[in-house]
Amino acid sequence: MKTFALQGDTLDAICVRYYGRTEGVVEAVLAANLGLAELGAVLPHGTAVELPDVQTAPVAETVNLWE
Repeated sequence: MKTFALQGDTLDAICVRYYGRTEGVVEAVLAANLGLAELGAVLPHGTAVELPDVQTAPVAETVNLWE
């Protein structure tokens, strides 16, 4: 899916809006958009950003010692 940066957007803000998280997806978006990192932390308004399909985050199983 392709989206466009809004005024003052950062890549992590776009990832949170679309994927609901940044862990593991910012790297995938950067890999799908060569040269995007060179634009700086705040993307220029209207910059096209390709959002690749990313696997869902694995759920870590935890153990509660007091159960």
